[in-house]
Amino acid sequence: MNLISGEMLPLVLALISGVLMAVQGSLNTSLSKAIGLLEATFIVQITGTILVMILLFIFNLGKGNLYAWQDAPWYSWLGGIIGVAIIYLVAASIPSVGVANATTAIIVGQVLTAIIIDQFGGFGLERMACSPKQVVGLVLLAVGAKMLLK
Repeated sequence: MNLISGEMLPLVLALISGVLMAVQGSLNTSLSKAIGLLEATFIVQITGTILVMILLFIFNLGKGNLYAWQDAPWYSWLGGIIGVAIIYLVAASIPSVGVANATTAIIVGQVLTAIIIDQFGGFGLERMACSPKQVVGLVLLAVGAKMLLK
């Protein structure tokens, strides 16, 4: 018996990702209080790199072709740099505003940016026109975010 339909699985995975982001932000903030913000960002990147190396090279879990790295567009290489910025900025914001408020701001920023990227087919992705329902949903999300802020 399939508990999660094929259409729901990506949404469940995204939900789990959101849960992990809130936990990660909290853990990174805790680490940064002990060793410093930039130092915590470094440790987070190193431990993540070690895990991915183990998954790729010891367990052979990769399904792509690492040797095709030259074929990737130049801008796709910015993901790692942006990842460092995300880790740093989340850990910097949580002590001042709390996990819930920081996460709320993150979600509004993510959805707004995602709608823009979809609308214009940014970064080589398929264009998905913004619907009036999405605009209303974003406005409601922003209003809800404002209500969640303490």
